[in-house]
Amino acid sequence: MKKERKIYRFASLIVLLSGLPVASHAESSVTLYGIIDGGITYVSNTGGAHVVKFDDGVSWGNRWGLKGTEDLGGGLSAVFALENGFRLGNGTSAQGGAEFGRQAYVGLSNTWGTLSLGDQYDMTREIMSNYNISGWASGYAIHQGDFDRINGDRLPNSVKFASKEFAGFSFGGVYSFGGVAGDFHQKSAWSAGAHYANGGFSIGAAYTQLNDPYGIYAFDPYAMIGTSTFLGRPTISVNPSTGAITDLYASTPFPVDKQGTFGVGSSYIIDKITLMGNVTYTTIKAFGSSSHMWVGEGGANWQVTPAFSAIGGYQYTNFEGHHWNQLSAGLHYLLSKRTDIYLSGDWLRASQGVDAVIGYSFAPSTSATQADVRIGMRHSF
Repeated sequence: MKKERKIYRFASLIVLLSGLPVASHAESSVTLYGIIDGGITYVSNTGGAHVVKFDDGVSWGNRWGLKGTEDLGGGLSAVFALENGFRLGNGTSAQGGAEFGRQAYVGLSNTWGTLSLGDQYDMTREIMSNYNISGWASGYAIHQGDFDRINGDRLPNSVKFASKEFAGFSFGGVYSFGGVAGDFHQKSAWSAGAHYANGGFSIGAAYTQLNDPYGIYAFDPYAMIGTSTFLGRPTISVNPSTGAITDLYASTPFPVDKQGTFGVGSSYIIDKITLMGNVTYTTIKAFGSSSHMWVGEGGANWQVTPAFSAIGGYQYTNFEGHHWNQLSAGLHYLLSKRTDIYLSGDWLRASQGVDAVIGYSFAPSTSATQADVRIGMRHSF
C-alpha cells in the first residue's frame, strides 16, 4: 500500500506540473497517447541520384498528445486535445515547428455532436483521407502535391462542428478566421462534409476552400508536382551551361488566390477484402486564371490473417495537360495490437517533361519516373 501511495502521488505531481487538473470523478479523464514510426527508405532518383536514408512519420505521422473530457452534467461534456507532431530522427517539431501543430482545440460535446475551437482537421481529412487506399499501403502515396488536401490537413483559428452518427449518417463543418484587419475574406478558409455507413458499405464527400493559402500550405509548384510551369508561369530556371535547376518558389511561395477541392470516396467490405476508391477535383486560382486537377484512385486491403494485411492502390492524375500514373503496395504485420512492421513501395510515371515526385515527399526526379521502397516499424501507445 505504501508503494501504491507513492506511485499515486508521483502521477498526481506529473499531472499538476503539466497544468492539468487531476480527475475528481470517474466521468472525467485525461489520456496520454502517441504514435512513433521510423524506418529506412530507398528512392531511385532525387535530383539525379538515388538515395538511401532514414525517414520517419511515414506510415503514420509521429505524434504524442493529451486528450480529455469532463462531464458537466445533463449530457454535456467539455473536451480538449493537444497533439504535437515531431521528427523521430532528430527530435524536432513537425508542422513548421508548432508545439501542438497536429491538433489543439477545446470544445463542448452533447448527444448532437461536438462544437470546438482551435487548430483542427478540415472535413476533407475527416472524411476523404479514410479512402486514400494508396496511402494506407504506403504513407508516401498521397495525391500529387496534396493539392486536394487528402494527406490530412488542418485549419487554424477555426470553429468546428462534428455531428454524432445518426442511423449511419454524420456531417460536419469548419470555418477558419483569417484574422486580417479590415478584410474578413483574406486567409480565411472553410470546409464541409458528410458521411454514411451501413454494414460493409460506406460513402463520404467533402469540400474545402482556402483563400490565399499561406504558411505550411503555401505553394511551391516544382517541389510539389515537378512541373516547369504552373498556371502559365515558369516555376524553375535552368542554367544553360550546367543544366542545374533553380526552384523559383523554394523560398517565396507562389501567390495563390484560392484553392478549392471537392472529393467523393467509398468503400465496401467483402469477407477479408475491403475495396476502396475516391475521386477528387481541385481548382487553383491565381493571377486571374485557374487550373484544375483531377485525381482518381482505387485499390484494396486484403486482411490475410488478423495480424497480416496486403494493401495495393493505383492513382491517376490529370493537371494542365500533364498525366501521372502511380502504383503503391504495402505489407503490414502486427507483432502486437500496438506494434507493426511493414514493407512498402511506390512507382510513379509522369508525362514527358515533368520531373516525377512521389507525394511531395522527396526532391523531384530528373526524369519522368520515381520509385521508392521502405521497411519500417510503427508503435502506438
